[in-house]
Amino acid sequence: MITPKRTSNLHTLVKHYKESHDFTKLRDQTQKDYKNILNRALMTKVENVTLANMRVKDLSRRTFKVAYDTWLDRGVRTANITHAVVRKVLNYGIDLEILDVNPISGIKTQVETSRNTTWTPEQVKMFLDTAYSQFKWRNIGLIVHMAYEFVQRVGDMRELTWDSIDFDKKLLTLEQSKRRATVFLPIEENLLSMLIHQKDAFGFQEYVAPSVKTLNGGYKPYTKWQVSVHVNAIKSASELPKGLYAMDMRRTGVTQMVDAGVDLAQIMSVSGHKNPNSVNPYMKNTLTSATNALTTRRNVL
Repeated sequence: MITPKRTSNLHTLVKHYKESHDFTKLRDQTQKDYKNILNRALMTKVENVTLANMRVKDLSRRTFKVAYDTWLDRGVRTANITHAVVRKVLNYGIDLEILDVNPISGIKTQVETSRNTTWTPEQVKMFLDTAYSQFKWRNIGLIVHMAYEFVQRVGDMRELTWDSIDFDKKLLTLEQSKRRATVFLPIEENLLSMLIHQKDAFGFQEYVAPSVKTLNGGYKPYTKWQVSVHVNAIKSASELPKGLYAMDMRRTGVTQMVDAGVDLAQIMSVSGHKNPNSVNPYMKNTLTSATNALTTRRNVL
């Protein structure tokens, strides 16, 4: 492993970081996320030169101000996550004594507005009808379908394996990647039927909804980027609003449970939250929720 120097380019420093203890101690999913983020960050051009090819000693605050503004084109959240991961790499460069200061630390990040977008049942149906209508979108549709029905993160559905599903008990047992909480979720009949057909088609390999295109002769999960690209294409074909994201399915499911008057403890048994305060962002003031509350009040009086 080549030890980076001040005259080395940023790509060399990133490569060294990926082989360091700082990186290998991270969870597997975090490592995958960091690799994807860093690979895209390195391709960022500043004055027609990619960050990957810039020498460490030439990196400046101005360099990363321009880079961050470029990352903002993909959204505040993406830009801030990229900023955080690149900062870790540059801090690692300080540990190696090839950087005196971290040039990205002085870049002020924008405040991300909390999302409260939810899908309507009609929009979900339009999306799934379009996704299931074409083989190239079939597994993307199933990923989003499961995220909606199970009220889970798209990432967990993207990497879901067959050993998590008990068809006899109609049960999904899932260890969430973010919170490491284990949830036990019943599978409703329509989704169960879909999964049985999926098992017939893709049961020869481990993933429930892998990319339909093989990689090196095998099937792999879609990457986050691939899911985003396909979801956008499906939304466009369905003439759905661009502001709807697949990640909103979890929020949609929780909000629907709140509207239905489901007990908080029961919601947490589905969402995997351990602290009731963590559910607060999903507690929206909606007409349905208010109607249910006032109706319940009147019935008691």
